[in-house]
Amino acid sequence: MDVREKLNILSAAAKYDVSCSSSGSRRSAPPSGLGDACPAGICHTWSSDGRCVSLLKILLSNACKYDCAYCVNRRSNDVPRATFTPKEVIDLTLEFYRRNYIEGLFLSSAVVGSPDATMERLVRVAKELRRVHRFGGYIHLKSIPGASEALLHEAGLYADRTSVNIEVPSERSLTYLAPEKNYGSVYGPMNYFAERKIEYGGSRGRYTPNFLPAGQSTQMIVGASGESDFQILTLSAGFYKQQRLKRVYFSGYVPVNADKRLPALTTKPPLVREHRLYQADWLMRFYKFDYDEILDAKHPNLDLNLDPKAGWALRHPEFFPVDLQTADYEMILRVPGIGVKSAQLIVSSRRYCKIRLETLKKMGVVLKRAKYFIYHPDIPAGVRQFYPEMIRPLLIAPAKSQQLDLFSPPETLALPAPAPAMPAAGRLPLALPAQPRLLAAG
Repeated sequence: MDVREKLNILSAAAKYDVSCSSSGSRRSAPPSGLGDACPAGICHTWSSDGRCVSLLKILLSNACKYDCAYCVNRRSNDVPRATFTPKEVIDLTLEFYRRNYIEGLFLSSAVVGSPDATMERLVRVAKELRRVHRFGGYIHLKSIPGASEALLHEAGLYADRTSVNIEVPSERSLTYLAPEKNYGSVYGPMNYFAERKIEYGGSRGRYTPNFLPAGQSTQMIVGASGESDFQILTLSAGFYKQQRLKRVYFSGYVPVNADKRLPALTTKPPLVREHRLYQADWLMRFYKFDYDEILDAKHPNLDLNLDPKAGWALRHPEFFPVDLQTADYEMILRVPGIGVKSAQLIVSSRRYCKIRLETLKKMGVVLKRAKYFIYHPDIPAGVRQFYPEMIRPLLIAPAKSQQLDLFSPPETLALPAPAPAMPAAGRLPLALPAQPRLLAAG
């Protein structure tokens, strides 16, 4: 099998691993070396500063010794198998970089032989790229569960980022779906990298190694087992706090195998749920939410029709409406429709002038959502009063119209949604979902 055939097989086999979007690494080109790593980000589509960049994303091998129910590369599957030599991966990376096809390497692998044997090959690729070929570009290495600490240490010295995938959000489900794996082997590399980052981060000496400048990440499959969103967010929050992970990625379950241990999907993969989990993860990382504020035992799953921030606001009417002229920064961050940059601009601008609606629009505030949660003299009094049962239908985007042909059966017709229930006695509706309008108070 030539290198082109291997590349076709092993690049296709790597597409289900999504934990490789941005670097955050700053690595200058070595003297007489090749390339560097930019902190703006390395990803498959668009980076944070608007650049379109890419990685060579491949597996070293897909000939796996394990038989995990959810994995396309499991040993019981009848799929084409291929294995790169370290030299072939090095040559591909250098030649693609010189032709400006890529800006870095994402290298993962199935477990071939033993965890140490596989990890040794991955480390050899990164080590030769750095020390022999003076490659300064971005390198993301997959850590193999069960590998020795000596190999993990070398991976941290030569890679910008590493990741070890937790795969399933609970140990019980992992044991059921992948009986040859356990949480101990997954947490081992995570804890080791976290400890070394703390050790080297406290020392800024001349000879202190630049150990994993872009940190580590992990990935969870959503929908392959029965865990709730609350369990998933609890696990994610623990990774950020204890193992100091940079990112937790969520991958909607795709039924690539016919296995009785897996759920049989009759509809599309749960991509909306995946999207809501990313939004909740964003709230924890940038909006100062705790995981148990977003969800709890009474509300274990995210609302698929509303973003988590709006869902939290509707469940806590006691905090609203918010006066943007006097509220603190943390409370402004919790208003739906207001992002981090908008909240910062509001706090810095209100010291010099009154905040007007036209000013909020220029700051990037989404007023069609925020107007129900803020107090502002330019907003009519009826809209300023907070009634969650009437605001929720207004925040849900209307479904796209369905175009039917003459032969569509009657049961495919989309019926209109029932009218919302009237609020409790003593609370008048201020807006109707179908056609919002103001009613006189009293």
